[in-house]
Amino acid sequence: MDIYIVKQGDSVDRIAAATGVSAEQIIRQNQLVYPYELAVGQALFIEKSTNITDREQKTCLVAAGYAYPFISRWVLQQTLPFLSELLIFSYGFDTEGNLLPPALDDTWMIELAKIYQVKAVLTLTPLGRDGEFNNYLIQAVVNHKTAAQNLRSQLLAVMAEKGYRGLDIDFEYILASDRDAFSAFVAETTQVMHTYGYTVSVALAPKASASQSGLLYEGKDYWALGEAADSVLLMTYEWGYKYGPPMAVAPIHMVRKVVDYAVTEIPNKKIRMGIPNYGYDWPLPFEKGVTSAKTIGNIEAVRIAVAQGVPIQFDLTAQSPWFTYYGDERMHEVWFEDVRSLQAKFDLIKEYQLEGCGYWNIMQFFYANWLLLAQNFQII
Repeated sequence: MDIYIVKQGDSVDRIAAATGVSAEQIIRQNQLVYPYELAVGQALFIEKSTNITDREQKTCLVAAGYAYPFISRWVLQQTLPFLSELLIFSYGFDTEGNLLPPALDDTWMIELAKIYQVKAVLTLTPLGRDGEFNNYLIQAVVNHKTAAQNLRSQLLAVMAEKGYRGLDIDFEYILASDRDAFSAFVAETTQVMHTYGYTVSVALAPKASASQSGLLYEGKDYWALGEAADSVLLMTYEWGYKYGPPMAVAPIHMVRKVVDYAVTEIPNKKIRMGIPNYGYDWPLPFEKGVTSAKTIGNIEAVRIAVAQGVPIQFDLTAQSPWFTYYGDERMHEVWFEDVRSLQAKFDLIKEYQLEGCGYWNIMQFFYANWLLLAQNFQII
């Protein structure tokens, strides 16, 4: 495996001749579009051999990916061979603990995951009947035994009926006053789920210290939740986000700070590191409270750079690709993920010997990512 950075004057044919890999393979694995133009600074995945590395020499990894029920069947079929778990997003609930299913049927996803021997996991979020996140729902359930018991009973019924094999608890914006009650709720839920053979994971906002302030962080007790659940997902993304200033979505130096803290509170073999499968396109100048970035796919980002004839830069501190271009009568700044930024994340997983990774989300197929993942790890 190699990563090739496109230089001025390069073409697919020239790169093929230089690397000894066919042009057809480079085009297919990097999802290039006819007439196969390249951007200077673009990172290409080059698989120099079709031989699979000895499985015993690879680090074992649990690879999970979140997906909505409206995912393309083709995208899911292409992605499942690279996953251990499919986290279906999402079920909500009301204040009485009544479970609210997703708007679209999820049965076909569970059945498809079973064909590929991938574990289907039900994702539970505090989504109300209005489809909005609501921390009052969290408060109502974690502090009231009857509501919590009702929610667990309905979860068990749905999981047994549909063939789910695990539960992922993704509660965000938990009030600081509900921190201990939430930890207890996860512990009790895990105990109940274990009785029926199900596993429990919990998503954690990316804290860098126990005392980190803010609504995203104060309600999450890393130690208690690490003790309660079978595994945790560090949501190590969204430093660059839709309404914030332009920057890398998952800068590696910031991700490292979260992992540095997490391993002091939680066994590393319970930790999964979050990986974003998307980027953002910000119109400039950025104005707080006004500017809104467009979410784009990683392949789409490269195509924008090619279409605009601009080079792709690489931030060495963040280990992330970015570029600027002029369009719609204004400047834009784009940050996304490529095989270089992903390799930096995979290296961090290996350095800390974490259990695995979790992708938010797998709605768009990024073939080079999955090939790179398979080159680095034995997926279990």
